[in-house]
Amino acid sequence: MAEATPAKDRFVLGVDLDGVVADFYNGFRTIVAEWFGVSQDSLTTEPTYGLREWGITSQQQYEDIHRFAVTQRNLFGQLSPVPGAPATLRRLSDRNIRIRIITHRLYIKYFHEDAVRQTTAWLEHHGIPYWDLCFMKDKSAIGADLYVEDSPDNVKRLRDDNHPTIVFTNSTNLELDPPRADSWQDIERIVIETHENWKQDHYVRHIEGL
Repeated sequence: MAEATPAKDRFVLGVDLDGVVADFYNGFRTIVAEWFGVSQDSLTTEPTYGLREWGITSQQQYEDIHRFAVTQRNLFGQLSPVPGAPATLRRLSDRNIRIRIITHRLYIKYFHEDAVRQTTAWLEHHGIPYWDLCFMKDKSAIGADLYVEDSPDNVKRLRDDNHPTIVFTNSTNLELDPPRADSWQDIERIVIETHENWKQDHYVRHIEGL
């Protein structure tokens, strides 16, 4: 697909996938309940970072359940979208904003093919537009103009590297400072405002360079 505008002249929005576009916690909660043989209703819908309230007590245990969820329960293929995410991303894409999906779904060994296949099929199924799909741990290396992220660790790393980042609010990140968004309506408003400021700054720099 050819671009009408060079990438360097496009505003790039770096969007996390799990917990921001895909409703990861609700989908994973169902599988965690199955793993432990408990009622899904017995697991809080507002866990803290690390999911200890769900009985997950170590990184290895999390990885074991996560591997089961992806390889045996098609986790990434069956998640519901976060309300408003697909339609909002389509509107932002129509504004000539370059959507760059950034996810760290490949951090557990030996099921990368399943993770990639489920991810691309899910994005296509829900009509989510993107120019780039990046499977990266170091999200700051992607070089977006603005990020949307829910992981406390990732938000802190991005902000420490001076990357403007919107926190998408959930129970795992309530201690983080603004800017934050409680819905995709909030994200759309902040992104449009930031994009307009970027265009003005880009125009000024272009004029000064003439």
